[in-house]
Amino acid sequence: MPEFKFHYGHSFIGFSLPDSYEIHQILPAEIYPDQPESEIIRHAIDHPLNNLELQNLITSESKVAIVVNDKTRPVPNSLLLPPLLEKLHTFGVKKENIQFIIGMGTHIPMQLEEYSKVLPAEVIANYSIVAHNCDDESALVFKGVTSRETPVFVNRLFCEADVRIVVGNIEPHHFAGFSGGVKSASIGVCGRKTINANHALLLEKGSIVGNFDSNPLRQDIEEIGRLIQVNLALNVVMNVEKQILKCFWGDPQQVMQEGIQASRSVSMQKIPHRVDMVIASAGGYPKDINLYQAQKAMTHASLVLRPGGIILLAAACEEGIGSQTYEKFMENVHSIDETMTKFTKEGFSVGPHKAVQIARISQDHPILLVSEIPPEKVTSLLLKPVNSIESGLALARSVDNNIHSIAVLPFAVSTIPIVQDK
Repeated sequence: MPEFKFHYGHSFIGFSLPDSYEIHQILPAEIYPDQPESEIIRHAIDHPLNNLELQNLITSESKVAIVVNDKTRPVPNSLLLPPLLEKLHTFGVKKENIQFIIGMGTHIPMQLEEYSKVLPAEVIANYSIVAHNCDDESALVFKGVTSRETPVFVNRLFCEADVRIVVGNIEPHHFAGFSGGVKSASIGVCGRKTINANHALLLEKGSIVGNFDSNPLRQDIEEIGRLIQVNLALNVVMNVEKQILKCFWGDPQQVMQEGIQASRSVSMQKIPHRVDMVIASAGGYPKDINLYQAQKAMTHASLVLRPGGIILLAAACEEGIGSQTYEKFMENVHSIDETMTKFTKEGFSVGPHKAVQIARISQDHPILLVSEIPPEKVTSLLLKPVNSIESGLALARSVDNNIHSIAVLPFAVSTIPIVQDK
């Protein structure tokens, strides 16, 4: 009887499956660093892509804005920021001229006591830091409109800098294709109007995981990045153990092109055919910090299911649902059809968009959830709460007696499963 262990929040959850099932475990590639992580980072910073001449961009008088992701992203800033700051100081940039901005997107701004979750102590002690607030319009600057009619409002501190840098990681993203590059700023430090307009493009064909060049939403993000003039990106590609495999530094477009290739080699894994059920983990903290983030695992799980196939997701969700607007939207909504009708009537907005993403998956695939969210709240979101993987499997078998093949995705958010015959 095969046994499995999933990351679940800050710990693990184990289960076994009967031998009677055809089981496919889909894991990201087992790739490990070929040198110390600190050396990988330092080499990248010392050798910008395409031999970019940084002295033409950075001077001793430069005011620098550095955007880092919030606590929902597993970016190793404690490794990345010290050599980056050292490099800036070699150009004579003064500490008082460096502004850190935590890119919150539409998430609730982090409080001072939470900064240690994303920034090393020496940065907190020595540099100016703000958490972006997308709803503080007095702190935003209008920069124009993209070709897809997205109005671009960006953080004033970011806009007023001479050099604008983003720091993040590149991995699969369920509708933007891949994370990383200018996205940390194009979404992270822009206004709610900008994010709403951009995210409305997720309803368009091509806004899917793994697609970059022809992804309308991602290309809108790239255009936002050009309008707000993101100058440099420092991005890493990591394995499932959060070890740094590659580091890229330089022009954001070049960073993305190089990083996507490295990410694909880790994340894209084949399965011979569609299956009847997927048992998945979002990958543990911070991937499953809340349901808003863990939903990405549902999208990836659905890629290899037959019509009607069942998703069983284990995601601790220690911070609950993760979006008050999503939770409020689902009040008095009792079916998938009602979800879609209400969303169409009210128009696109971030938060409720999560309800539509889940509803679109649920139209074809029942979703069972093992989490720390109270069962009644899970039910209110039109998902089925279960206490364990074993009880979820038993429930799945009771509603579908044609479950013969199961795919197991221990790191579903970081894995793009591909059906081989497709």
